[in-house]
Amino acid sequence: MRIASNWKDYELLDASGKERLERWGDILLIRPDPQVLWETPKTHPGWKSAHARYFRSASGGGHWETYKPIPDSWQIAYGDLRFNLKPMGFKHTGIFPEQAVNWDWMSKTIQEANRPIKVLNLFGYTGAATLACVKAGAHVTHVDAAKGMVQWGKENAVASGLADKPMRWLVDDCLKFVLREQRRGNHYDAIIMDPPSYGRGPNGEVWKFEDQIYSFIEECAKLLSEDPLFMVVNFYTTGLSPTIMQYIMSTILPKGDVLAEEIGLPVSESHMVLPCGASAIWTAKT
Repeated sequence: MRIASNWKDYELLDASGKERLERWGDILLIRPDPQVLWETPKTHPGWKSAHARYFRSASGGGHWETYKPIPDSWQIAYGDLRFNLKPMGFKHTGIFPEQAVNWDWMSKTIQEANRPIKVLNLFGYTGAATLACVKAGAHVTHVDAAKGMVQWGKENAVASGLADKPMRWLVDDCLKFVLREQRRGNHYDAIIMDPPSYGRGPNGEVWKFEDQIYSFIEECAKLLSEDPLFMVVNFYTTGLSPTIMQYIMSTILPKGDVLAEEIGLPVSESHMVLPCGASAIWTAKT
């Protein structure tokens, strides 16, 4: 497992009873997590002093219950990057902290390439990976179907002092964009994707990870440049083994190395690690 252990402004304080206790800067939140199957005692004082807790509803969705005043939005830092946070529907805050382990890896890989790198970030959400790559010196095209998420990413770029760096922010269906880029003859040295397990595009297009990821990676592979650097695929689909993604990427992509592992967050109270999805990383043979 690869562990996001370099945070200072975020901390997974404890996890028990299908819930996480997390510190986001100075704000303590309790959020549901179906992977937390253990029922260890909730002795950490944060369980009783959290600012808010997210409750799932039996009919789907859920709501936040607030116990202490929370600003409409606030910022946390990861190195030189700054992210605007706010409690959203379906328990999210605006970033996935476990992905920091990938931000670090991508930044290092881009810097060590010592050449101009064009990156395509698909399902780019609020832009954390985009900003990490731009900070490392890459030119990034960021694509997400949700206009609000793209705007949020632009705001994170401003907060991080990177708004004038080479980035394109596009609101589009990711598959349609990839197919158009093929027709235009555009290519990228690195491709990142963070597709949902299930979702819908701006015109109601249905996305189901298990049914579409193979063909989607096939289409994305056609956009790789003649001297590609890497492809990163993040996935949170329950029950999908990292080895499956390793097999898929190894059969589709050019000769290279594929590392597919769970990613996780250290839990301060137990000194153990909470698994938080997985990533498969293909790197070209040098």
